[in-house]
Amino acid sequence: MKFFGSIKKKVQLSSSPSFDRSESSSIIKGAGSSSSILTPPNAPGYCIRCKDLGKLHKAASVGDLERVQHHLQYKKHDLDKRDKEHRTPLHLACANGYPDVVSLLVARKCKLNIQDSENRSPLIKAVQCQQEECATILLENKAETNLMDINKNTALHYAACGRNVSLVNKLIEHKANIEAQNKDGLTPLLLAVTENNPEMVATLLKKGADVNASDKLQRTALMLAVGGKPIGIVSLLLQHDVDLSRQDIYGLTAEEYATCSGYSMLVC
Repeated sequence: MKFFGSIKKKVQLSSSPSFDRSESSSIIKGAGSSSSILTPPNAPGYCIRCKDLGKLHKAASVGDLERVQHHLQYKKHDLDKRDKEHRTPLHLACANGYPDVVSLLVARKCKLNIQDSENRSPLIKAVQCQQEECATILLENKAETNLMDINKNTALHYAACGRNVSLVNKLIEHKANIEAQNKDGLTPLLLAVTENNPEMVATLLKKGADVNASDKLQRTALMLAVGGKPIGIVSLLLQHDVDLSRQDIYGLTAEEYATCSGYSMLVC
């Protein structure tokens, strides 16, 4: 029992992915002041300060289609201009959910795959902020689906951490790599397991995700499930060709993970 107790502490280390949730739930103060911040309180995405933006970025960030059109009429070269965080007007329109502005910028042939200071493309920002309509426009115009941010997360990683199955399906239909690994070695399936999201796990498995994929500690989806909150997800995983002999870097199998967590894993 002492052995399992010490191992349990080890396997719980580094269990959370390299995944920045702060941008999706940041509390933004000072909204409503023209000299302060353009985004409303608790808005997902970027913290946008008016003083940091040029006219086109400012208009795109608030969805002012008329001003975007007016500005581009006289300064076409600003289409892909970056602010000090390397964000283009397209980044800001996608993050804040303005599909009409996104459509206009795309129609004017803006670059779709420019990455910001955290290596996030407009598609990654649209998915991170759950702006499906904006993401769909980008996908239909052949935006790259497999670009990685600074933590090696792709758009599909962010989608797998959400609840929007439709968005996941669209990304996979547009050739998103279902086995992409972030810097912790987590695939979208492994992230969905850590988020305790049975619907997303079922969707990814149906789309062909490898049930035996493992992270940098060699933990499989089943190990992560029984080591956390296994309700519903374990039975889903066991319906697929799970390799129960797999071991993590400590030599533990999924059954030993279950024992460490106080669960009994029944395998038919």
